[in-house]
Amino acid sequence: MKTIVIIDYGLGNLRSVLRGLEKAGARAVVSADRSEIAAADGLVLPGVGAFRDGMGMLGPLEETVRTAAREVPILGICLGMQMLMESSDEGGLQAGLGLVPGNVRRFPRVPGMKVPHMGWNTLSIREGEPLFDGISDGTYVYFVHSYYAEAAPEYTMTTTGYICPFASSVRNGEVFGVQFHPEKSGAAGLRLLKNYIGLI
Repeated sequence: MKTIVIIDYGLGNLRSVLRGLEKAGARAVVSADRSEIAAADGLVLPGVGAFRDGMGMLGPLEETVRTAAREVPILGICLGMQMLMESSDEGGLQAGLGLVPGNVRRFPRVPGMKVPHMGWNTLSIREGEPLFDGISDGTYVYFVHSYYAEAAPEYTMTTTGYICPFASSVRNGEVFGVQFHPEKSGAAGLRLLKNYIGLI
C-alpha cells in the first residue's frame, strides 16, 4: 500500500487529518523526517495559524517539500494551502513555497461581516476536477480563515463567496490546495480525501 506523509512542522491539527486519511482508506504517517518525506507516495501539508509562523517553522523542511512536490501529489489544507502560494500579506509580505501562482490577502473589513470566515459555506466547482469527483456543485464544507487566496482562473478549482469571491481550492499540476478542512467537512470531505488517495 502506498504511503501518504503528513508533514509535521509544528503547526496544524495533525491527528484529525491523520484520522480523516485513515478513514478514507489511506496508509498515512505523521513525520518531520526528510527521508520519509522524500520517499512518500503522496504528501499532505496541514496548518492552522499565521502564515509567517508556518513558513518559519517549515524552514528546515522547505526545500525537501518543494522538491518532493515536483515528484508526487501534494495536498495543502487551510494554512497549508496558503503556504503553497507565492506570497502572503499576513504579518507583512512573506514568501510562500511558490508551488501555485497567486497571493494570499486579508479579507477586507465590511460592516456586519465577521472575520475570520468561520463555519459552513458552499463550493462552486469547476467541471472536470478529479479531486472533486462525486462532489456536487454547491456542496457545503467547513472553513476557518481570515486570509484568502487570489489565484488566476486556470489555477482555481473552486470558488466561494464571503465578503468577496475567493479561490477556495487551487491546483497547479499535481499540487492541490483546499482552504477548507476536509477532515471536518463530513461526507464531502471524506470523498475529497478518497479522491486525493486515488490520484497517488
